[in-house]
Amino acid sequence: MRIVSGIQPTGQLHLGNYLGAIRNWVRMQDELPEGAECLFFLADMHAISMPHDPAALRAGTLELAAALVACGIDPARSILFNQAQVPQHAELQWLLNGTARMGWLSRMTQFKDKSGKNREGASVALFTYPVLQAADVLLYQATHVPVGEDQKQHLELARDIAQKFNNDFASEDAPVFTLPDPIIPPAAARIMSLRDGSAKMSKSDPSDMSRINLTDSADEVMKKVKKAKTDPEPLPAESAGLAGRPEALNLVTIYAALTDSSVDRVLAEHAGQGFGAFKPKLGERLVEVLAPITARFTQLLDDRAALGQVLADGADRARDLARPTLEQAYSALGMVR
Repeated sequence: MRIVSGIQPTGQLHLGNYLGAIRNWVRMQDELPEGAECLFFLADMHAISMPHDPAALRAGTLELAAALVACGIDPARSILFNQAQVPQHAELQWLLNGTARMGWLSRMTQFKDKSGKNREGASVALFTYPVLQAADVLLYQATHVPVGEDQKQHLELARDIAQKFNNDFASEDAPVFTLPDPIIPPAAARIMSLRDGSAKMSKSDPSDMSRINLTDSADEVMKKVKKAKTDPEPLPAESAGLAGRPEALNLVTIYAALTDSSVDRVLAEHAGQGFGAFKPKLGERLVEVLAPITARFTQLLDDRAALGQVLADGADRARDLARPTLEQAYSALGMVR
């Protein structure tokens, strides 16, 4: 069993990243069966598919490494690295570009979302980055990839590319690529904006009040929770009573995720309370969970050279794992090396 997943080093990590993905990465790392391994990478090559500031990308890569380690990713037990130090990602993407089809990429909903109305002005990298995503996991013969609902389509594309490559260039008895299966963690919470319960919490939202950053102080966390959008109705006794109340549902969902509980259990405990009483409890729980992460993050950032070494060491290990698959792909395509 080999699990591979990545995250872009763009902007600050927030509560949605932590509860929706990173916490589950840590749990997967901690609960791995004997002989299994995890690879977690910082997707700096994906980051350049959109306009970016080079200095911010460089700083953000080290900050994201610090945040992941602060959240519990252990570089001694998991392989933590950034893509740019493992050129096999880009090499394999180019080889897979011959197998991927324009029609497949044209159907990718994230390209449509990110390019907006100006598709002709979008970068080629934005159009082809699902092929790089496929290379990210196929390069390591990943057996499992953690995905949210918005990434299932990209994993299906990776499987399609792997299957076609195997059919076209390999024998049935000796396929070049493993077809990875998705892991959709049952406890992955979908965290929404504190200002709009119908939109996901996002680092791209211009309002900092819309999200809880992992670097926020205790006072900032309490302030943001206090000002989070709600409604005047008290909490119901069961989840059906939250229908049509997205902001209320969001705050209860956050509380449930932080306490490893369910929405119904939280409502049973707090039924009848208004948000004047519920918000302080939520804020206190947030501070309790995030304060150790914030402190560790700050400590790690004080030694950026050490963070760079963590990524370099992880990249060494990743390159060793990647090399055999890339050589197999070149050989299958008939290239002389």
